[in-house]
Order: sequence, then structure tokens, then C-alpha cells
Amino acid sequence: MFRLSVVDHVRLNLDRTGQNYTVHAKAAERLASRTSAVRIGVLVLLGIATAAAMVSLIEPGRPFQITAAVAALLAFGAHASYLAIGLEGRVDAHRACANRLWQVCDGYRSLLSEVEDGLVDRASLLQRRDDLSAQVQAAYDQAFALDQKAFESMRLSPEDGSRDAETSQEAGDEVPPAFPQQEHHRA
Repeated sequence: MFRLSVVDHVRLNLDRTGQNYTVHAKAAERLASRTSAVRIGVLVLLGIATAAAMVSLIEPGRPFQITAAVAALLAFGAHASYLAIGLEGRVDAHRACANRLWQVCDGYRSLLSEVEDGLVDRASLLQRRDDLSAQVQAAYDQAFALDQKAFESMRLSPEDGSRDAETSQEAGDEVPPAFPQQEHHRA
């Protein structure tokens, strides 16, 4: 029969929380670089529009006016899309979640070191394990808006999440590993 001690359960939770931290930290980094690329692209388009408008003032000509109008239209469309997608909010959500998960990982490591040194009794161990598990769940409750596709697909998906992982990656979000509700065995 499969047997899992409370300390093993804490170690597994630490490992899973550490994996989730890594996923969210990488997602925040990836989305932050996309945000920078979009901002630079909009700035370049606005520069082209400004230069074309200034040249058309000095030397009137239809090509410069068309270039200015098209560049301004593209800059507006890119900026509107950027705002509609909400990349900055996603970056902030992933960073906040990663930060909370890092703090929980530190709590798990602290708990394990205290167990190793014999400083924690069984009742305290069970209580602190349950508190840390609740903190992990709270990190996900607060971090993502309900309309964020990746979060909702993982929250509603079956355990493997294979179909929803593909859907969420198409939407441009990093899919965090599922953190299933844990059964607390008092063995």
C-alpha cells in the first residue's frame, strides 16, 4: 500500500509550489518582454508618422501624407490592441502570484528545517502545513481576474489539463501547473 508521511507531504507541496513559482516568474518575464516590444513598436510607428507629417509640411506631397496617416493608424491600432489585451495586468498578476508563491516556498522550507531540527510537534506541523496550503490557494484566488482565459481553463479543467493548456497557450498565457485541492491525511 502507498504510504505518505506528513513530512513527505510537506516536501511534495514545497516542490509543487516551487514549480508553480517558476512557471509564473517565467510567464511574467515573457509577457514583460512582449510589453516592451509592443511599446517600442508603437513608438517607432509614431516616429515614422511624425517624420512623414513634418516632411509633408516642408515639401507637400501625397506620398508623405499617406505615409503619415498609415503610420498613425497603425500606431493607434497597435496601442488599442495592447490596451485591450491587457498585457500589463497579466504581467502584474503573474509577478504578484510568483511573489506570493515564493513566500510560501520559504514557509515550507522553514517548516522542513524546523522539523529536521525537532522543533515542531505533530499538531503544529499539521496546522502549519494546512496554513501554507491555504496560502497557496489564496495566491491564486487574488492574482488573476476571472476573465483571464488561462486561469479559468486551469481552474475548470480536468486533472491533466492537456486540452485547456493548448487553448491557453494560443491565448498567449503561460498555463500554471494545476494545484489540486489537497486531501489532508493525518497519518
